[in-house]
Amino acid sequence: MDRFHILTDIYFGDHSLDRLSRLDCQKAFIVTDPFMVQCNAISNITTPLQKGNIPFELFTDVVPDPPVAKVVEGVSSFISSGCDLIIGVGGGSAMDLSKSIRKMAENIDRQNQKVHIRLICIPTTSGTGSEVTSFAVITDPEKQVKIPLNSEDMAPDEAILDAVLVKSVPANVTADTGMDVLTHAIEAYVSTKHNDFSGALAEKAVEICGQYLFRSFADNNDTHARAKMHTAATLAGLAFNSASLGLNHGMAHQLGAHFHIPHGRANAMLLPLVTEYNAGISAFTRNSDLRNNLEAPSPVVERYCNIANMLGLSSFNEVMTVHSLCNYLKYMAESMGIPQHLSEILKISKKEYETHIESMTDAALKDACTETNPRRPSRADVTELYRKLW
Repeated sequence: MDRFHILTDIYFGDHSLDRLSRLDCQKAFIVTDPFMVQCNAISNITTPLQKGNIPFELFTDVVPDPPVAKVVEGVSSFISSGCDLIIGVGGGSAMDLSKSIRKMAENIDRQNQKVHIRLICIPTTSGTGSEVTSFAVITDPEKQVKIPLNSEDMAPDEAILDAVLVKSVPANVTADTGMDVLTHAIEAYVSTKHNDFSGALAEKAVEICGQYLFRSFADNNDTHARAKMHTAATLAGLAFNSASLGLNHGMAHQLGAHFHIPHGRANAMLLPLVTEYNAGISAFTRNSDLRNNLEAPSPVVERYCNIANMLGLSSFNEVMTVHSLCNYLKYMAESMGIPQHLSEILKISKKEYETHIESMTDAALKDACTETNPRRPSRADVTELYRKLW
């Protein structure tokens, strides 16, 4: 027996931030990054709280790839603040830190009483889907590893999606986070844990990305496109919260831990390579291999072909359709300024990069996301993919 359930209430559409004026709490603990305060974007959050006479405290020490030490610092600040509600505002780092603070604070012994701390997540980028998932990722900088956390009780109680928060997101961030949405949707769709419900959510997210991702990148005044991508991020988050992800994320986590490459960008760079690998094809498929693939296409090839069709891509056979999908993914990334090779962005030599491959491969194979990849990767497979990425 399978189960599909949504743990988070979602408020969306125009003026959805007004929800904050109607919260039932004593005091709100707002977790956000310094930029939100510096540019006064945080007023979008604090104004409705003030309208509802809800006191609040700001915790702004959010950094990319939040380390364990920041979680501990956040828990200490939360407990001393006397707050009974956490509001995570920002991109994936702010929301993951909020989830981790809530989880650790709940686990602190309070005279043997189980305490539930309500959590509201408000995304300011259209990418991670963290506002509706039970996942969070924190970093151990000493070991250069990202630590995925996954527990049902980490899901936020509420998510608020208001496109006013993404209108001014820079084009390069829109590109990275938008490709992250597409990666979430594709990986959830081909995951070994996919189901009809996660599949429907992933399909809709792919459809929206095909129509609105480049539009949202090209013109930040295209508020309709930006609102659509904001919705797509949450749909994809719901999809992978049920079906999980795959090798693409397992490998991308290591690129972030070792080289601090933005998560969405790492995913975008890997996506054509991992898609090609999972489908069991290459740019130089032999005629005999082509015939074999045509005679009995694997289930994952069929699902990749479905994705291609959603994006308006097709060809005269399954193998060529998957090639079209891989080319589309490369084209989308390149057209938005995302590089295809690490040699374009890392200021190190190829030799130095290769010294990281062994440890990245080990971590990628152990990553929880890799467990649901549609093709079981070997150490040699992952190593080769990292080498191709250079």
